[in-house]
Amino acid sequence: MRLIQKLFLVVAGASLASCAATAEPAAVGQQSANEPFVIAANPLAAAAGLDILKRGGSAADAAVAVQAMLSLVEPQSSGVGGGAFMTFYDARTRKVVVYDGREVAPAQATPAMFVGADGNALPFNAAVLSGCATGVPGAVKMLALAQHEHGALPWASLFGAAQRTASEGFIVSPRLGKFINADYAENSAPDVRAYFAKSGGTLLQAGDRLRNPAYAEFLGRLAAQGPSALYAGSTAAKIVARTRAGPLGGSMMMADLANYQPIKREALCRPYRTYVVCAPPPPASAVGLLELLGILQQTDIAARGPTDPQAWYLFAEASRLMYADRDRYVGDPAFVSVPVAGLLDPAYVASRARLIGTQAGPPPLAGTPAGATTGAKDKTLEPTGTSHFIVRDAAGNVVSMTTTVESLFGTGRMVDGFFLNNQLTDFAFLPRDLQGRPVANAVAPGKRPRSSMTPAILLTADGHFAGAFGSAGGNAILAYVAKSMVAAIDWNLPVQQALAQPNLVARGANFNGEVTKFSPEIRAALRARGIDLKPGQGEDSGVQGVMIRDGRVDGGADPRREGVILALPR
Repeated sequence: MRLIQKLFLVVAGASLASCAATAEPAAVGQQSANEPFVIAANPLAAAAGLDILKRGGSAADAAVAVQAMLSLVEPQSSGVGGGAFMTFYDARTRKVVVYDGREVAPAQATPAMFVGADGNALPFNAAVLSGCATGVPGAVKMLALAQHEHGALPWASLFGAAQRTASEGFIVSPRLGKFINADYAENSAPDVRAYFAKSGGTLLQAGDRLRNPAYAEFLGRLAAQGPSALYAGSTAAKIVARTRAGPLGGSMMMADLANYQPIKREALCRPYRTYVVCAPPPPASAVGLLELLGILQQTDIAARGPTDPQAWYLFAEASRLMYADRDRYVGDPAFVSVPVAGLLDPAYVASRARLIGTQAGPPPLAGTPAGATTGAKDKTLEPTGTSHFIVRDAAGNVVSMTTTVESLFGTGRMVDGFFLNNQLTDFAFLPRDLQGRPVANAVAPGKRPRSSMTPAILLTADGHFAGAFGSAGGNAILAYVAKSMVAAIDWNLPVQQALAQPNLVARGANFNGEVTKFSPEIRAALRARGIDLKPGQGEDSGVQGVMIRDGRVDGGADPRREGVILALPR
């Protein structure tokens, strides 16, 4: 194929179309396997990352630029006031590491901070809008650590695109416009309504221009001062004041921000089919994803396909078994013992797979893997305000990063042009169950809440990069990512088609999914097996995925969002 321009755009659900009028179109997945690329949930964010790659920047450099832009153009999902997990592949060493930028509870947080005066858990909508809900943000310091270790360009040079866009304004996308005018609890927050209000008091709509001079000014300081622009000084003071304000003011102090530290962790890796899948260990949920894949590997799902109802039945039942284990055992490993090795032991995984019968029954109980301690099931609600992106640079290094402010627009509280997360509502509201058993994911000072985020990287047996997947979606992230990997690997679908397959999330007694995307025949066959699908949750999935196949990049962006793939042919 003759390339006239060095910039091509893959839009989810469409064939490759040029960003420039003089570029020739190419089919999806036709990039050479060694070409740098960015996949992100918003075209402006992907373009910001690709601009860094064009200037000789690394994947870590581009990740900073992508996040800075996402905070502006997709504020319902992620931002500099939130947290993230980055899975990083080093092409030179063929090693995968994880950068943990999960938020932490302030030093004065208490296990009962989401318990009302009556001894019951606070209503979720009250908790999510409270000052108590905000954890110490981790995304910026985590990105700074990764960029310090793997960056090629100066930190100060990475924010230009986002700063200009904030100052000049951008066109509100249909997705952002939908959430600005939605009817969730966060839409009632004063900061949300003020930020998105037009001069006449009505709310912005898709197609309107939105400017954010406060964020542009903050990015200028972040570029010049580094992370201290957020973790100290005037912005830190505003974060403290905004979180301590009512209703239900929190306990964050300047020291909490100053003392925050990201953690560099060893990736959790296990084989799946001919690949090795690597993703973040607890408090993230790679252990759940890998257990789910391991259970599925014990079934004949690979011999079936997306039109076979038995394939979806197997996926649902394996998911329920995984979630039962994940919900009971996973928490911050600095505070609780997580039986990772036991959960992933092949014999234990096989024993869980043998529990799949011919008919869906009551919610399965958690198993008892080696190393497990007695504890209670966590019933945490985990909203869906999250984003995922993937970057590969010219050297072959890869970032797979899931980033979030937790719920839509976080707590709805804004500081210097960005929203603050409500990540602490990822903790269990009640620290013990009715029998008095402790919950692994209970609140504690300095603790990271459990996360369903699982940015994954796939390797070949000899350590070469083979692919990457990740998604938004709260608790459903594990199901969204696993479905996409099963469709791409087991059913050998092109990645874009794999991501577009219907979502099915089976957890406990609930079977949620994109009901209308399943054929009547599949729905009827699932009902006959005891699975009655109901519509799912608000934001749906936001999967981005890529695989290296036959010397080419086969990538996709979730058609349910506004994602794109931008490639830079070498």
